[in-house]
Amino acid sequence: MNHDVRLKALSAFLKKQRSKISPESVGLPAGSRRRTPGLRREEVSQLAGVSTTWYTWLEQGRNIQVSHSVLDHIASALRLTSDERKYLFSLALEYHSEIHILDETPLQIHPSLQKILRELRNCPTIISDRHCHIVGWNDAARYVFMDFEQIPAEQRNMISLLFERKEFRRLAVNWEDFVSGFLAIFRAYYGQYVDDEWYNLFLDDMMERYADFHTLWKQSSVSSAPDVLIEFRHSRAGKMLFDLTSLQVQGNADLRCSIYTPATDTATERKLIRLMEPKAEHNVDKR
Repeated sequence: MNHDVRLKALSAFLKKQRSKISPESVGLPAGSRRRTPGLRREEVSQLAGVSTTWYTWLEQGRNIQVSHSVLDHIASALRLTSDERKYLFSLALEYHSEIHILDETPLQIHPSLQKILRELRNCPTIISDRHCHIVGWNDAARYVFMDFEQIPAEQRNMISLLFERKEFRRLAVNWEDFVSGFLAIFRAYYGQYVDDEWYNLFLDDMMERYADFHTLWKQSSVSSAPDVLIEFRHSRAGKMLFDLTSLQVQGNADLRCSIYTPATDTATERKLIRLMEPKAEHNVDKR
């Protein structure tokens, strides 16, 4: 991420977070002349204990010196989560990751991780890298989503597939929530790897190709592991409910394991088992 783009991203993030906080929630009067929702800049600076001019410059994306302690105060004033705080520090201090370039050699999933994928037979599971490229999946994921093997390896990016493939748009009843969970993870990576120009090129391409991507990206939160309940309307199995659990896989490759667990007290797991049976198209219950 080049210097100007980083500061622009920082500016947009601070404005968004400021707009989410109501004056009443921090003990300030609501007033009657607020033209936009959320706190004013001077109110954030007051809560953070910094000058209004300095905070304004920071939010405008000016190239100014920032200390850890001041950022801590701003993060507290804006009530940032742990992931949002990391995102703020990455953008404001231009942290550099220890891994600067992603090796383009196709990743080989470790046999132990392959075994985990197989054992999660009733939980659709996808392994992705820090660019959200899909590098592994199990049979359950193939049955519920699509056969990723039929997609060229260089096109197996989860973010782009969500917008490109009609199968995903039809599958997820709450499609925007489905997408938002992945965008929250993607934004966390975006802040973590501020020196990787791939992210800006990818975002520019997505915004050019898909009209609704810009809006959802602008609204997206920051989370390394969002909790999302997804309702699918599968063409053969009918209604299915899954809880998404996102786990970081320890190791140099920075992989992520996204597990879709059938929601409790639903028929989802039973439907999934029947869907994966031979000749399942004849006996899957869509109720």
